Amino acid sequence: MNKLIILPIALILIFMSSAFVVSQGQNGIVMQFSKVKRDADNTPVVYGPGLHFKVPFIDSVRIMDTRIQTLDDQADRFVTSEKKDLIIDSYVKWQIDDLAVYYLATGGNKLQAEALLKRKINNGLRSEVGSHTIQEIVSGKRGEVMETALKRMARSSELGIRVVDVRIKKINLPDEVSNSIYKRMRAERQAVAKEHRSEGQEQSEVIRANIDRKVSIMLAQANKDASEVRGAGDAESAKIYADAYTKDSEFFAFLRSMEAYRKSFSSKSDVMVLSPDSDFFKYMNQQK
Repeated sequence: MNKLIILPIALILIFMSSAFVVSQGQNGIVMQFSKVKRDADNTPVVYGPGLHFKVPFIDSVRIMDTRIQTLDDQADRFVTSEKKDLIIDSYVKWQIDDLAVYYLATGGNKLQAEALLKRKINNGLRSEVGSHTIQEIVSGKRGEVMETALKRMARSSELGIRVVDVRIKKINLPDEVSNSIYKRMRAERQAVAKEHRSEGQEQSEVIRANIDRKVSIMLAQANKDASEVRGAGDAESAKIYADAYTKDSEFFAFLRSMEAYRKSFSSKSDVMVLSPDSDFFKYMNQQK
C-alpha cells in the first residue's frame, strides 16, 4: 500500500523537477555539470517561450530576459579634440544576442552586464568625441558621432550583447566652464547695455536741447507779439484820450479831478494837509 502511494509521489516530483516554463520575452539555457548544454553541432541549446523538460537533478536552467533593455545612467565627462571638457548624457538600447556567451561573461546578472556594456560604450564615445570639436559635436556631426559609436558597438561578441541604439540626450559644459562663459556673456551684455544707455542719454540731451531752444524761440516770439499788441493798445488808448481831451478839455480836466477826489477820499484813515486855495480844490472852491 505504501509503495502504491510513494510511486505516484515520486513520479510527480520527478516531473516537477524535470519540467520548466519559459515566459514570453524570455529564453533559457540548460547547464549540464556547470557547462552549457549543446546540440550535435556544438551549438548552445536555447529554449524559447513554453513548457520544456530537462534531466532532473543533473540539469539546471538559466532563464534570461531577451527583450530590448535600456541603459540610462549618469552623464559622463568627455574631452574633445580641442582638449575641452564636455558633460554628455546618453542612453543605450541593448539586447541579449548570445545567451551562452552572455551567461558566461556576466553570470546572467543584468547589473553586471550593464556595467561592462557602459564601459565599452563610454570608450567608444570617448574615442569619437576626442576626434571632433565642440562645435562639430553640438551641431552637424552629433548624429555622425552616435552612428559611428553604434557601428562599433553593434555587436559586443565578448558579452553576447547586441547594441540596438546609442543616443546622446544632452550635452553640457562642466560647471566651472559654464560659470566662466556665463560671466563673460554677462559682462559682454552689460557692456552693450551700457553703450546703449550712453547713446540713449546722448540722444536724450540732444532732444532736450532742441526742445528748450524751440521753447525759448516760442517764448521770445510770444513776448515780442505781446509787446507789439500792448504797444498798439497803449497807442490806441493815448489817441482816444487825446481825441477826447481836444474835444472838451475843461470837461476832461473836471473828470480827472473827480477821479482824483474819489481815490483820495476813499479811505477814512487817510490824512491830507493842503492849502484850501490849492489847485487840487479848484472845482470845489468855484462859486456858482
